[in-house]
Amino acid sequence: MTANPKYPDGETIPQMFWNAARMRGDRVILREKDLGIWRAMTWRQAAESARNAGLGLVSFGFEPGECASVLANNVKEWMLADLGVLGAGGVCSGVYPTDAAKQVEYLLKDSKSVYVFVEDEEQLDKVLEVRGRLPALRKIIVFDMKGLHGFSDPMVTTFGQLLEAGAAYGSAHPGLWEQRLESRKPAELAILVYTSGTTGPPKGAMLSHHNVVFFCHHFSPLLPVQEGDERMSFLPMCHVAERVVGLYLSLYTGTVMNFVENPETVLENVREIQPSVFVAVPRIWEKFYSGVTVAINEATALQRWAYRVALRIGFRVAERQLAGRRVPLWLAAANRIGYWVALRNVRKMIGVDRCRFVGTGAAPISPELIRWYLAIGLRMFEAYGQTESTAICTVMPLDRIKPGTVGKPVPYGELKISPEGEILARGEHIFMGYFNNPEKTRETIRDGWLHTGDVGYLDEDGYVKLTDRMKDIIVTAGGKNITPSEIENQLKFSPYITDAVVIGDRRKFLTALIMIDHENVARLAQERNIPFSNFASLCRAKDIVDLIGEEVEKVNRNLARVETIKKFRLIEQQLTPEDEELTPTMKLKRKVVNEKYKDMIEAMYREAS
Repeated sequence: MTANPKYPDGETIPQMFWNAARMRGDRVILREKDLGIWRAMTWRQAAESARNAGLGLVSFGFEPGECASVLANNVKEWMLADLGVLGAGGVCSGVYPTDAAKQVEYLLKDSKSVYVFVEDEEQLDKVLEVRGRLPALRKIIVFDMKGLHGFSDPMVTTFGQLLEAGAAYGSAHPGLWEQRLESRKPAELAILVYTSGTTGPPKGAMLSHHNVVFFCHHFSPLLPVQEGDERMSFLPMCHVAERVVGLYLSLYTGTVMNFVENPETVLENVREIQPSVFVAVPRIWEKFYSGVTVAINEATALQRWAYRVALRIGFRVAERQLAGRRVPLWLAAANRIGYWVALRNVRKMIGVDRCRFVGTGAAPISPELIRWYLAIGLRMFEAYGQTESTAICTVMPLDRIKPGTVGKPVPYGELKISPEGEILARGEHIFMGYFNNPEKTRETIRDGWLHTGDVGYLDEDGYVKLTDRMKDIIVTAGGKNITPSEIENQLKFSPYITDAVVIGDRRKFLTALIMIDHENVARLAQERNIPFSNFASLCRAKDIVDLIGEEVEKVNRNLARVETIKKFRLIEQQLTPEDEELTPTMKLKRKVVNEKYKDMIEAMYREAS
């Protein structure tokens, strides 16, 4: 496949951005909510701010090749700081805003960051707590000074002051910015993306300018994204999905980014924006589905009947489309009526009625959930990849969706299955290696192939079927191989279950630890007059345990006997990304859960002995 002709080959990320900014000028690049109003920023304004941010760093002594980090939620300043750092010839690393001070210290030290951008007082406090152990750190730049008006520290400056310094420095040094834009080569390091560290300290995956620009050039033709499309920015910007597929691909295609107010307002903000393109992790799609299921249960009898009839027709249409069969005119007409009578309201309630397609990735998703979205008229593509593969190795063709698979290998790379069943990838999208960690790099890239650690196979149609992580495969005491993720996905299809971890390695049978959907279960408890005072008491209520037991049995009926869940326990703590059990993308860490809830797990097996 040849590169997209919009941009020349051999450019860096900042060159890609400034080329686009010159072309798009006064068109909208992003929106952010301020005092209840969505306010727009143009490409010209963004380019000027990013330039001033970069030159401000240069005025402070920032040299090409040095690293700066960003510790913030998704705000427009994150993007401007990133583009400023890269434009000045530097390397940019992201830090999760949910990380504790100790983790912030590790990431700033490991990345050798000389500057750090922080969002607000909360994030500033983390850096101030550990700065005495960060001798390389020169300055801290704060985006939002709310609550800090009386604060003064020689090491701390504001983002506004940085922009002013950059504007003045640029006026005094004409042509310097253009020199900095040319200071880095495509093969050189651009960004560090730290892995979640589920099996040890986080590792800094090195992505070059070429890795990112190559991805944008070659991936964009695979999905019908176009200039002026509206998308939401809410996944953590320091995660590879939002950084590369969200930010950089949007800059390349001209898609308008809408920055959510905060992680808790995603469901509200998506209804306000009604994006035309929406990509999210499975947890979000599960939450949308659960919300619709509960709302339908509370609707009038007529509304419930209309929804069931329209959805039944939608499933018939979806099954024909999945099988590659023609949809008869009468069925298409009935489906259209069902959309206007019932399904349109469902889509608008979610906030995706304008979407031409939606996407999911970063974790396994239930095939039944994909079929549900297809039934309400939304083409859902699934993609698979890792930080180390610049986000994506496989993608679902929108004209031939196959639930239960993660699509076909991207045409600009190679993919094969090792004799052990491990997925291997090769191509110009594969990362440079791990920063400061040549040993782990050698373990991960062998004979030119990225060893993903995922088990899977290619089916008869060339689609990739993921089995599980190699280290997560359960081998029971009877020698049976079980893939827990498939069972967990079926459990999560329940509107009352948010997540689950299946246990059973070297055991006689399977058990599960389950995290309930607090909102839906609490609402049901109130409707049924089930008393509870907090999350833990809700999990302990016998009626709630029985409810989850019924959901588990529904799943068990579709499983082979060796795969059935014999016992389960509810996790009685309402987990957030700040808790060690969850990754920043809201996935339960299997190893941490097994260790932290060891006594609860052992109790289940003792009861059965």
